[in-house]
This record gives sequence, structure tokens and C-alpha cells, in this order.
Amino acid sequence: MFLERINGPDDIKKLSLAELALLSDEVRDALVFKLSCRGGHVGSNLGVVELTVALHYVFSSPYDKIVWDVSHQCYPHKILTGRKEAYTDPAHFGDVTGYTNPNESEHDFFTIGHTATSIPLALGLAKGRDLCGSLENIIAVIGDGALSGGEAYEGLNCAGEYNGNLIIILNDNEQSVAENHGGLYKGLGKLRESGGSCEHNIFKSLGLDYRYLENGNDTESLVKMLESVKDTDHPVVVHIHTVKGKGLDFAEKDRESWHSGAPFNICDGTPKNGYPKYDTTVHDSLSALMSENNNSAVLTAGTPRALGFVGEDREHFASEGRFIDVGIAEECAVAYASGLAGYGAVSVFGVYAPFLQRSYDQISHDLCLNNNPATILVLLAGVYGMKSNTHLGLCDIQMLTHIPNLVYLDPCSRQEYNEMFRYAVTSRAHPTAVRVPARFRDEETDSFADILRARIHLRGKGAAVISTGNLLPIALECAGICKKEYGKDITVITPRVLTSTDDELLSELERDHSLIVTIEDGELCGGYGMRVASFYGMSDMKVKNLGISKKFHTDFNAEELLSENGISARKIAELIKDNIQEHII
Repeated sequence: MFLERINGPDDIKKLSLAELALLSDEVRDALVFKLSCRGGHVGSNLGVVELTVALHYVFSSPYDKIVWDVSHQCYPHKILTGRKEAYTDPAHFGDVTGYTNPNESEHDFFTIGHTATSIPLALGLAKGRDLCGSLENIIAVIGDGALSGGEAYEGLNCAGEYNGNLIIILNDNEQSVAENHGGLYKGLGKLRESGGSCEHNIFKSLGLDYRYLENGNDTESLVKMLESVKDTDHPVVVHIHTVKGKGLDFAEKDRESWHSGAPFNICDGTPKNGYPKYDTTVHDSLSALMSENNNSAVLTAGTPRALGFVGEDREHFASEGRFIDVGIAEECAVAYASGLAGYGAVSVFGVYAPFLQRSYDQISHDLCLNNNPATILVLLAGVYGMKSNTHLGLCDIQMLTHIPNLVYLDPCSRQEYNEMFRYAVTSRAHPTAVRVPARFRDEETDSFADILRARIHLRGKGAAVISTGNLLPIALECAGICKKEYGKDITVITPRVLTSTDDELLSELERDHSLIVTIEDGELCGGYGMRVASFYGMSDMKVKNLGISKKFHTDFNAEELLSENGISARKIAELIKDNIQEHII
């Protein structure tokens, strides 16, 4: 056993080249063990085992600095830099995050969870090294489709005129989350086919030195290649061809499904907790749109499964040119959707909330300034979405609701989502975003009043709870407590439109209400509740805003985080009881 003797990179340097290959096998076994128990990013990590071993054999971390992109392929790096127990001992599985984290180790230089960042970050480290008079190697490892992100192009462009040590490792596993898209990847394919000798070479065109290694899972070849560029005095791109999912037959064959996933049985890849049930509401709405309207198109930024498109239906609509994957480039997707809508087509861009923030300027300038009626579906927004500090969707309301011309709709159920989706793709008056419910609940009606007005779910007096759609169940439970325990019928409202207030309804509440409590599943600061508080600012109405504190929350339980911020049915009911004016009841 070699891994048990590895407590840091210095221990790797004591091994022979033959022993490095055996160490790689043990690292891969440790990865499979933890991934099968806890889940996580599977294919990307299995594919870079040999590369990671070779990097730590050739270079001297943390003196030499390795920046990982998007850092979900850093598990082998963590195993080799003093954190192996987090992958070999179930009692320590929770000791590390799924991304690089400077709070964990001196071998991690940035907290990174988004794509295309490594090259400019490494370029900044290199220039900082130069200014401070140091001599270490700076290495950026980029792969898994990250090269399609605009920031990567910008970094390569700047690197093209930099004149110091910078090593860019392009881990080419022929895959993003799903398949790669774009002319760049056609070019990488030609470079692979030619063994790196194809004359059409984007890296050389940018002024960068270039090397190619076909077998990127051979440790000895990797060591020789890395030694050849160590201490370079100029930027160099090392293009290595690896196998995503290396070592697990089912992960190698189905690279998209095994990009990441839940715990599984090692023998055959079947999920340990049974196959999950996926809600098809978003997929069905998009599929119906494209089936019924030939002038419609749906865009994704490298995550087609987020919209439920897998297999034949994705291939069908993609073959028609109406399911468009722009790669991991949300900025491009928003502008693309605006152009489609500007011409008169119906365009919908579906995107995870934590990734939408990359496209802020395009939403404001390319889409909303031009008032083109594209639709954005915002997935996993709020506290019930992703829970890593690198993948938070807690600021979507703040980001979107102040932009002129945009209408941000917030459905509370499956039926209301469908109604709002129909409105969004048929309205030609303005761009529309829909905050897709994190948990679809059903209600009996398919008939809705004006969806641009707030919706009263329960009509009482004295106190009202105004809730974002995801938190409606908590508001209704609170109303039940107030009724049963305090004998008070309170009002429960969802705003439905987050970009404005229903002033007529808010004015009406002043007649027989003395307290408004707003609850939202995103950050409190700058959220919807403050819009309501501003409306009542000069009146006698009490307003209490509840939302999530401004912090990079991570690895949290949604219900616990809500409760910590005062959002539970019991806590809200007690707040109402303690603050309501009895004479109004």
C-alpha cells in the first residue's frame, strides 16, 4: 500500500515512476469508495488521477501553485495533500468540501466552484509573483468543458502577451457536463486526431506555446511532459487527452450521467437509494412549446439535464436547431435569446440560479435595455436550491428585480408555473423571468386571476404574511397555528410578481391590518420584503421582513437555515401574536 504513506506531496517524490502508477490505482480506489458512499463529482475526478499524481511529483506545492478549474476535479488533489482520510474513512467524509478551499489546506489557493476562472486567476498569481520577485511555477488546470466559458477565452487572450512563467494544463476529456458544443471543440478534435500538429491551432494563434499528450492517463508520460515545461519562462499550453470516468466501465460509457451523482453500487452503478424521481414539469412545458410552435427555441448553457432533456427528445429538437447548447457560457445564452426574440422568434433560456449571475450585464444591457421578449427560467433559486457557498442561489431576487423592463414571476405551484410560462412565451411586451419552484406542489385549480397581481390565499385581518412561492407552505401552516391556538384568522398572500408591488392590495390591507410579515427564501438585504416595507414607510403599518442573512452560507440544511433566520411556522405565528394590535382583530 502506497497511499497510507502519503501525507503530502513530498512523500510522492520518494516513489519511482512505476510506483506512481500503483499510487494512482489506490487513489482511484479511494475515490470510488467515497463516491459510492456519498456521491459527488464522479467522472471528472476519476479522469485526472494520473495527472494529479504527476503534478505533485514534478512540482512542489504549495510553493508551486496549482489552480483547479472548475475545481470539482480536485478530489485526487485533496487526497494527496493531507486530506486522504476524508476519502478513506467514513467518519471523516464530511471534513472537506467538494471544491478547493483555502480554509482546508495551504495547497488550495482559491475557493472555486464556477467555470472558466483558472487561467485569469493563475495569470494574476503569476504577475503577483513577478512583482514580488519570486520564482515559483504557476499552473492552471482547466477542463471538463470549462474552456467554453468567456472568462477562459479572455484569460488566454491576456496570456498571449504575457512574458513570464505560466503553465496551462488543458484536460481534454471530450466532455463538458453533457457533450461539448462549439467550434473550439471541433478544433480540439482536429488537434487530437493530428497528435497536436494540426495547423489550425487557436493557442498558437494567440501567441502561446503548445504541447500535446495523447495518453493523459499514463503517469510516466505525464511526468516527462510536465518536466519539459517546468520552470518555463513563457506561457505554455499542455493539451492532454484523458478519459472521463476512467476506471469505472459504466462511467466511461455514459459520461454525461456520471458527471456527478448520488451514492451507487460499485459493481454495476445502480443507485443505492433507488432511482430518483425527476419532476418533468419544466421539460413538459418546453417540449410542448417547441412541438406546437416551430418558431420557438430553447437554450441551455451546458446543462441540458437541468431542463429534463436527455436522449431522443434532445436529439430531435437539437437536429431541428431549436434546442441550443451554447456550452458553459451564460452570457452568450442571454444575448442569443435576446437576438432570437428581437427577430420575432420565441426564445427560452433555462439556467440554474447560481450560474445566472455570470450574465448580469447581458440581462440588463443586451436583453432588458432592448426590451426583447425572451423568457428566462431560473432554476433552483432560493434556500431549497444548491447549498454550497460556490453554488448559492440566494440573491436572484436582488439581481433581477431592479432591472427595468424585466418582469420576474414567482409561481407557488405546478399549475401556476404553467400559467406563468404560457404568459411569458406569448407576451411580446417585455422580457420575463420565471422563478421555477424548487418543489412543485399541486393545487386543484387551473384557472387563475390576473397573474400580474398578488394572490390572496387566505383572507383574514389584523396580520398578513406575504410569502415567496417556495415558502407558501410555511405561511399556510403559520395561519393554521394562528387560527387554532390564538383564534386569529390572518391573511396569506403571494406577490407573484417580484419586480413590483401590488399597490392596490397593499393599500387595501391598511383598512383592517396592523402588521405585515414578509418571508422570502433568499437574502433579506435588498429582497422583496424591503420593497413592501418601503411602500408602508410613512404609514402606521408595522412591517417585519424575514429572509436569509447576508453571508456565504454553505453545506446547510434548508429548514434549519430558515429557522435560524426566524422563518418557521411557529416562530412567525409567535411574532404575530406578540406584535398585533388586538383592537383590530
